[in-house]
Amino acid sequence: MNVRKQGSCLALSCLLLTACDAPPPPTGFAGLGSQVEGFAPVTPGAPLIFPRDHGAHPDYRIEWWYVTANLTAGDGRSFGAQWTLFRSALAPGAEAPGWSHKTLWLGHAALTGEHWQHSAQTLARGGIGQAGVQAQPFAAWIDDWRLDSLAPSTATLGTLRVTARGADFSYELDLHTDRPLVLQGLQGYSRKSQQGQASWYYSQPFYQVSGQVRTPDGHWQVNGQAWLDHEWSSQPLAANQQGWDWFSLHLDNGAQVMLFRLRQQGGADFVSGSWTDADGHSEPLASNQVQLRPLATHATLEQHRAPTQWQVTIPAHGLDVRLDALNNGAWMNVTPPYWEGPVRMSGSHAGQGYLEMTGY
Repeated sequence: MNVRKQGSCLALSCLLLTACDAPPPPTGFAGLGSQVEGFAPVTPGAPLIFPRDHGAHPDYRIEWWYVTANLTAGDGRSFGAQWTLFRSALAPGAEAPGWSHKTLWLGHAALTGEHWQHSAQTLARGGIGQAGVQAQPFAAWIDDWRLDSLAPSTATLGTLRVTARGADFSYELDLHTDRPLVLQGLQGYSRKSQQGQASWYYSQPFYQVSGQVRTPDGHWQVNGQAWLDHEWSSQPLAANQQGWDWFSLHLDNGAQVMLFRLRQQGGADFVSGSWTDADGHSEPLASNQVQLRPLATHATLEQHRAPTQWQVTIPAHGLDVRLDALNNGAWMNVTPPYWEGPVRMSGSHAGQGYLEMTGY
């Protein structure tokens, strides 16, 4: 996400954090494969420290805080909720107050049902209080969309409230867990290519959820499971990587699985992930331990087509499951568009989760 100058560039720039004053070359999805001088590189070795690292990292070009929730109402109907806040630095260096601030913010929120998806987008300039993130007590906001800690200790983000609304939906959800954070990759250093691209990345996949959702058709009390990701980088894709398929899976035995495939032109896709058992012990998964196979392409938006049925296999853990979208048409109709929605699981394990697909 990023901008060129003002006006229409603001929307495109923020959307998936590209960066700079001039139009970037078309490298990677939404410019995320382009290099920008002066921003901090992601290099292994420095430990993540909490609660400090729940906050923003202005030395890095791009960053996002991301929540997805699989929800069930009392009458048995299913929903999915998404809340995302993106930060895009226009230039490296210290942040200035007011309109001289060099940060742009973008919010995406969605509520998905079996036959519909409602989504909303909001943009903000940093430095004027309209959007931001603080580490302690943890709070992230853009306009009146909020993600707030409800507990005095925020090191593990054990209790959160997330709220958002659009023209056709709103939700207020409380998230609770007593499990540890999951540091993805090598203690939070998450490789994204063989060429050295990487991000800092951690998750909290163990949330139990209660709350309410609203649409023009009704108002429901809901319960379910949620997943939080926080990730930051300066160049998370290689120039020849054109998008990704990302999975977060809640298994009914309590295990949590994160997987991603970065699709690469002229070479093998880069696949990685993690397996976290019900007690919170996590191990990274390399590409030779995971098989991700798209089975059917149902999701279309104008000229965009994406697979909404997948076979996922992790032989070392006896996982061999099929994932089916709750709603094949769960497109985020933004610029550039991407697919994001809840999935159901069948096969060796039961469960549910979320799927995000970009660059199609």
